[in-house]
Amino acid sequence: MIAFLVRRLLQAVAVLFIVTIMVFILIHRLPGGPARAELGVQATPTAIASFNQQHGFDKSLWTQYWTWLSELMRGDLGYSFKENSTVSALLLDRLPKTALLAGVSVLVAVLLAIPLGVVQALRRNTMVDYVFTAVTFVLYSTPSFWLSLILVLVFSVNLGWVPAQAPQGSIGAVLSQPSGLVLPVATIALISVALYSRYMRSSTIDNLTQDYVRTARAKGAATSRILFGHVLRNAISPVLTLLGLSLPFILSGTLITERVFNYPGMGLLFYNAAVTQDYPVLLAVTLIVAVATVAGSVFADICYALLDPRVRYAHA
Repeated sequence: MIAFLVRRLLQAVAVLFIVTIMVFILIHRLPGGPARAELGVQATPTAIASFNQQHGFDKSLWTQYWTWLSELMRGDLGYSFKENSTVSALLLDRLPKTALLAGVSVLVAVLLAIPLGVVQALRRNTMVDYVFTAVTFVLYSTPSFWLSLILVLVFSVNLGWVPAQAPQGSIGAVLSQPSGLVLPVATIALISVALYSRYMRSSTIDNLTQDYVRTARAKGAATSRILFGHVLRNAISPVLTLLGLSLPFILSGTLITERVFNYPGMGLLFYNAAVTQDYPVLLAVTLIVAVATVAGSVFADICYALLDPRVRYAHA
């Protein structure tokens, strides 16, 4: 198990190193270079030369990369002239809010998807299964922005139950107005539950046909004991794996939701940076999503190894 984890962590470090190289290349492939991207097309050659000298862009590529990597290791992601703030400060303010939104949404989605998938598996090829399948297919194929607008129209405009705009301010202010989180969380959770429940259904059906289930039934074990004592642990493994691999999708998927509900998270920050061509912020968020991708993959492997001992012995 330890060898398995060490190997996966070393692979994660190697991938992150490659990601830093790619992000660094993107910085230097900006139209007109970093100076032109920050100062604008009206910048004079003198201003560009001064900017390059001030920020070290006139040095060799290897020296620039080492300097940038050293600053990155210290948490320095650059400076946003558009926001007049360091990128690290912007992310420290926005990232917890996005983590809150994504975390609550995923928790709600998983809590709904697991029992939904199990019910569909136990009632497969019945009317219950067909109805749930149709609903999940509709949700899975629905664009998040369209679902957001429908929820706002129904529950905010027509019924007036919850506000249409997410709470603003610090993370404390967001938590103090939970009603403003209902629609953003519902948007992400409804789309995510459709995906997770389908995997849970397929995994449960596959495990119900295994020999250990037939043996347990032959010994007279109750269905509830078979389901909760044996099947559920094995069936949930693919869902946890999918959960880890979908972490970057969840973070990037909050972009549209945050834009629709004006939620002050990282997704809205990325959207505004794209509109204003704030390249340091765009590249920093790209790096964060890449880290989340690697972390999600490692998390999925660890969960799978803990739930399935065969993985540990086969790859240790």
